[in-house]
Amino acid sequence: FDARIAALTGAGIKRNRLVLDPGMGFFLGAAPETSLSVLARFDELRLRFDLPVLLSVSRKSFLRALTGRGPGDVGAATLAAELAAAAGGADFIRTHEPRPLRDGLAVLAALKETARIR
Repeated sequence: FDARIAALTGAGIKRNRLVLDPGMGFFLGAAPETSLSVLARFDELRLRFDLPVLLSVSRKSFLRALTGRGPGDVGAATLAAELAAAAGGADFIRTHEPRPLRDGLAVLAALKETARIR
């Protein structure tokens, strides 16, 4: 990301207009472990670059590889990965299924609020 950020800001794009997208699935390689590593260490992107981060795991190949299911059958796996990203601090999540994600985010927010007031 360093080189791209430097190129973009060097071209006159203000840093506050940038959003990081680490890419997921086949974009990162055939092994699902690569995407899992990005997802597990998601908060490091935000801390290192101090920029908002977008995540798109919806129906990605690494989820299909992990579950053995086809693109239309990885809804639960997609939601689990999206909620993990949200818990890790994702600023934006692109999804094919907004309703389950919205519901999951509501539950996640309620859990965080309950933990905060305990």
